[in-house]
Amino acid sequence: MENEFAKVMSERTDEELIKIVTIERGSYNPTAIEAADSEIEKRNIDTSEFEKIKEKATVEKEQKQKVDSNVVGSGIRFLNFIIDFIIWLIIAGILTFPLSAKDGNQMLLGYVIMFATFIGYYAIMEIKFQKTVGKFVTKTRVVKMNGEKPENSDIISRTFCRLIPFDRISFLFTKNGIHDFLSKTKVVKDTVE
Repeated sequence: MENEFAKVMSERTDEELIKIVTIERGSYNPTAIEAADSEIEKRNIDTSEFEKIKEKATVEKEQKQKVDSNVVGSGIRFLNFIIDFIIWLIIAGILTFPLSAKDGNQMLLGYVIMFATFIGYYAIMEIKFQKTVGKFVTKTRVVKMNGEKPENSDIISRTFCRLIPFDRISFLFTKNGIHDFLSKTKVVKDTVE
């Protein structure tokens, strides 16, 4: 009878197979390891690369664990939200105050200004500092899933994802809110490295 994991292992990349038979070996069923070993042999993968890939994977795993251990909880995320919401309201209020709501065009302009200040506040602060005012107060910052500084495109994506309905309360139910999940970012304690 053919090993039940043979087909699954045949679909894995060389690097994935090497990780399975080295650093992740303890996480797999012995039959799956046997299928991975067999697939490595069948592909004639150079085993001299194992150590390099194993080292790289170990470093990535340790970095991910470090980031995951520093992810902040819902209470701090809620405090960040409250502080940032107040700051945004103040900025939007200052910029829209001169407008009177007498005609529809000025009212529309007011909404455009409010939208622009919302996008601008989060995007500019997080691109420049990896933080908003709320995150400065709570000593937290935004990072990619692997702990690196997010690209500008990650922050822009994160900012627009904040407009998704119920995003603001999604972090109350999970460690990462909708805008974190979709932009592949996390909010972590601001540790000095």
